[in-house]
Amino acid sequence: MKWFAIKMLFGDSAKFYGILLGLTFASLLISQQSSIFVGIMSRTYGFIRDTSQPDLWVVDADRMFVDDQKPLRDTEVDRVRSVSGVAWAVPLYKGLLAAKLPTGERETVDLVGIDDATLIGGPPRMIVGRVEDLRLPDAVIVDEASIATKLAVPKDLPVGESLRTFDPNADVPRRPIAVGDVLELNERRAVVVGIARTTPTFQNQPVLYTTYSRAKQFSPPNRRTVSMVLVKALPGIDIETLRKAIEHETGLLAFTQDAWSWRTMMYWLKQTGIPINFGMAILLGFLVGVAIAGQMFYNFTLDNLKYFGAMKAMGASTPRLLSMVALQASVAAVIGLGIGLGATAAFGFLIPGNRLAFRMIWQIPVITGVAVMVICVGSALLSMLRVVRLDPAEVFKS
Repeated sequence: MKWFAIKMLFGDSAKFYGILLGLTFASLLISQQSSIFVGIMSRTYGFIRDTSQPDLWVVDADRMFVDDQKPLRDTEVDRVRSVSGVAWAVPLYKGLLAAKLPTGERETVDLVGIDDATLIGGPPRMIVGRVEDLRLPDAVIVDEASIATKLAVPKDLPVGESLRTFDPNADVPRRPIAVGDVLELNERRAVVVGIARTTPTFQNQPVLYTTYSRAKQFSPPNRRTVSMVLVKALPGIDIETLRKAIEHETGLLAFTQDAWSWRTMMYWLKQTGIPINFGMAILLGFLVGVAIAGQMFYNFTLDNLKYFGAMKAMGASTPRLLSMVALQASVAAVIGLGIGLGATAAFGFLIPGNRLAFRMIWQIPVITGVAVMVICVGSALLSMLRVVRLDPAEVFKS
């Protein structure tokens, strides 16, 4: 009987492909939009994940997310260092500045200033050069993703030189900015000494790393220049106990990496319309699946009522007939879900990560599978009602 149910499903090719089309499109839209949503949200805390050395991040009590501009005084670093259980505490500068390119064009960059002595907080992976090169005069390290896009310069411009006049709208071939090229930050020279690979950020600005003391020179004068304090606990010290001690003794807020990432992500979830926009797209995918696949499966059952009636007249029990309908719905769901998830995975693999925020975590296939099963179960239940109420005599009369 089960094999006959499968043959019935595959035998009506028009409706079978219609069911698959609806389920595939629904699972594709749900999983793709969910993956893009997760990818965008993960970019909000990309910088935090790149900076893995500290156990705690100490920030101003009013700071809501990692890019929030509520800096601390330099003296706060010493206050944090004085807390019992702290192995080291170093300042970190993070802020947006306007950089002048060798062509004279201006580009907003995310400047990160790390501790001069230890270089803690530096880029996670160097492609060209070394982190230690930041100790050279006027040195900065740029991120790999922006060297050929927002920081690109004319192809025929020699490394280290600049143009006095340049038309930014001119369609000229460009090359990636390279080691030796010179930028200008707040009317100060900044020489590129390295290229690093970093996690794309939510604001998608070019990232420049330099030392903390040099970052203060690049940035406008301000009494408060410490964006965050990075803290490492002594061996054997409980992180939660140290976090509470820092907050109690300094009046600042201290977060673990996970907690600081979560606070940053929740800020963007609450303060932007991103969840609503993607939620509508995901809901649309579900409704499309209901409209297409559900309707096609219901019509498929109606067209095959004569076979169910014949089997019921020959002695097939109602539970046996219902199991056949459930099997047909399950087979269609598995095939449609597999094609949709496969298309989503291929989409994410083919699109470069820096161009599109895409991250498929394991929960997304599970959620998509549940949504597809809900569509199929709902369609099967409606179809089962017709099978349960079916009178074999009606079939033979027609």
